[in-house]
Amino acid sequence: MTSKNLGRATLAALPFVLALLVDLVVHLTVRDRLPDRLAVHFDAGGSADRYMGFTAYLLYSLGALLALAVLWAVFAVNGELRARSRSWLFGGGFALAALLGYLLIAVLLVNVDAPEGGPADGFPLWHVAVAVGAGAVAWPIGALLSRLVPADESPDGDEGGAGRERIALADGEVAGWARGIGAWWAPLAVLALLAAAVVVGREQSWFAGAPLAVLALLIGTFCRPHVTVDRRGLTVSGLLPRPRLRVPLERMAGADSRRVNALAEYGGWGYRIRPDRSGVITRSGEAIVVSLTSGREFAVTVDDSATGAALLNTLLDQQRAGR
Repeated sequence: MTSKNLGRATLAALPFVLALLVDLVVHLTVRDRLPDRLAVHFDAGGSADRYMGFTAYLLYSLGALLALAVLWAVFAVNGELRARSRSWLFGGGFALAALLGYLLIAVLLVNVDAPEGGPADGFPLWHVAVAVGAGAVAWPIGALLSRLVPADESPDGDEGGAGRERIALADGEVAGWARGIGAWWAPLAVLALLAAAVVVGREQSWFAGAPLAVLALLIGTFCRPHVTVDRRGLTVSGLLPRPRLRVPLERMAGADSRRVNALAEYGGWGYRIRPDRSGVITRSGEAIVVSLTSGREFAVTVDDSATGAALLNTLLDQQRAGR
């Protein structure tokens, strides 16, 4: 691991490790004042409805914080950190660690000297307000510390994108490019949502299950998305004409082909929106990454992305030349 990646991973994991240590100290401090069964879950009224042994809760608390520390470190090392996304990643990590860490400790505190059935006063809601406040205070601290980690330079630093690939077209020649992109998880998501819609409809009401069914049909139209590059720009569409996403040439500064990491850079799969980028991400791998005139990026994962990006750059040149 390089020194830069080590610094990123350390800072990303730091708030969760600190929360873990504080949580461990509190566990050991109040151990002798806790009942054998801890009330660890409370209903909307604050009354205890689930219980856990001391050791099990200790392992759960430390395991959750440790897992988040590893996850945030992976995001920091594998993701592309521009100035804005850097502050969001580290600020969000500090906020989440503060919020979750306080709630885990608050559950312990309400169990101190409580009877076996749980604390008589339940879980006071002011603990939730304090947890949110702790997260709000921790966010700017993480964002400020993120400046200790150098931001990645934009790969599009050349003026006008002179270093990008092009496709040679003769005067008056028209070209287009299209590819289908598989999303293996989309059919599974459709089936899961339809099953959930049926269960909710039968257990509660069909009105309550209808939104799940509509979402399943919407995802179903994108089981086999198509990417098109032509004089209108970059278009991503499903089986039906609508909905679709289109980035016109007028909004583009240039296009590149590069590999992206779905989880680390975009936080998952599907239509993703991050502070400095958005995209249709069906997998990790090669993608057309469009630099927008607003300074943001739009990406779509697709095979043969180099050809699509090169054609976009050619069409942009033609548009700028007034052809």
